[in-house]
Amino acid sequence: MNKNSSSESEQLSEQLQKIAIVVHDAAQSCQGDVTALLKLLRQLEQLHREIRDNSFQESLPNNRQQLYALLKDIESEGGWPYIERMRLQAFLNNLLPEESSNKSELEPFDEILSSDRP
Repeated sequence: MNKNSSSESEQLSEQLQKIAIVVHDAAQSCQGDVTALLKLLRQLEQLHREIRDNSFQESLPNNRQQLYALLKDIESEGGWPYIERMRLQAFLNNLLPEESSNKSELEPFDEILSSDRP
């Protein structure tokens, strides 16, 4: 890695750290407000989609060596980025108090729960 590339990498790391701090601060300020937190999650998902569909796809390798380097980096740095959604079943279980979470309370949601997909 040359000096210029190292400097760019450090700048990116600093930018990512600043973004992480802003997102954590936003989440902290929304604590207890489920609607605001959901809005934050939706915004993060939208940003992920925009970056993936535009900038990332345009930057994909166009030869085998670059593709190999990218795949090697993905493998060594923790895999493909993914924003996981909460499963509906887990969401509904969080709504019900533990002592009263029985089958009869979930009956109105059976059709929805049976179509729950990751």
